[in-house]
Amino acid sequence: MVDSHLLYELALQQTEGVGSVLYRLLVNTFGSASETMNAPQSKIASVPNVGPKVAARIKDNSESLLLAEKMLLDCKKNNIQICNFKSELYPKKLKSIFDAPPIVYIKGKGELNAQRTLAVVGTREATTYGKDLVDNLVANLAKFNVQIISGLAYGIDIAAHKAALKYGMSTIAVLANSLEGVYPEAHFNIAKDIQQNGYLISEQPVGTKTKQQFFVARNRIIAGLADVVLVVESAKKGGSMVTAQYANNYNRDVFAVPGNVFNKFSEGPNYLISSHLAQIFTTVDSFLEFMNWDQELGIERKVPKSEIDLSKFSQEESQVLALLVKNEEMLIDEISWQTQIHLNKLASILLNLEFQDMVKQLPGKKFKLKV
Repeated sequence: MVDSHLLYELALQQTEGVGSVLYRLLVNTFGSASETMNAPQSKIASVPNVGPKVAARIKDNSESLLLAEKMLLDCKKNNIQICNFKSELYPKKLKSIFDAPPIVYIKGKGELNAQRTLAVVGTREATTYGKDLVDNLVANLAKFNVQIISGLAYGIDIAAHKAALKYGMSTIAVLANSLEGVYPEAHFNIAKDIQQNGYLISEQPVGTKTKQQFFVARNRIIAGLADVVLVVESAKKGGSMVTAQYANNYNRDVFAVPGNVFNKFSEGPNYLISSHLAQIFTTVDSFLEFMNWDQELGIERKVPKSEIDLSKFSQEESQVLALLVKNEEMLIDEISWQTQIHLNKLASILLNLEFQDMVKQLPGKKFKLKV
């Protein structure tokens, strides 16, 4: 028996002009996909950013409903599970981003809501150094039960998946193509192995022809699934840098591996570090401590809040410290808003306070006093 609610959701998703954000707006406005498609055209058109053309396409839905019915059958044939936004299978971390796909397609088994998730991304033209670093990092994370996320591409991506499989860890591959096939085809066997204790995930419906823009859109899902994104090797422009940008927009932590200034695939990580868009990755131990994944953290020097002498700090440093005295922990955006210090300048101030052993950065771009 066909699930009528899911049928309408697939049909609405397939309507030209209805992207992830607009889909959620429509469903929130009318209550469901079916109620959206059955609402008067004038009411649909009145929803912000819809307009008469998209509203007409939503109402003229006979073709999209037939396509949705075929998609349901194709998914069943290919053992693909459909996860709508309300499904228990829908990854919770992905759900938290503002432009989360309304429907994702998955193949595999295991854990979709792992407690600790790391996305490893980088160039397709990875060096031996980059691949060895990934292998060493993943090997050291195995005992901390970290799930590895990447995009199944050549280079750093596939090195991350292979390392996860090698050390018995769960891994998720986010594909830009629909899941009845694997791209690139050379990674078919690895994709098959991933499904034994992990998942293939895509937002592209079965039968969709792969387009260049899907690869960029795929990067937001990689960032959305992760607690932290690590950029290993990348040119200054490329998919990995887009993933890092998405991660920063979603308040995910970003790390980057510094590299040889004469290597073009060091330009991306070095830029992220110098622009305060990523933490510098130096050792596995320091990474674990930053993420609070290490179960044996050292004892921090304690600074009683009441004894902080603000006169020893600059005016802007004093503003930040005074604010943190009143709050247990704060997002960098909240500190910026309340102090009216621009984010770029605030990042430098916070870094300086970290060097002075006054402030500690927490996962999720949060900060607190060292107390």
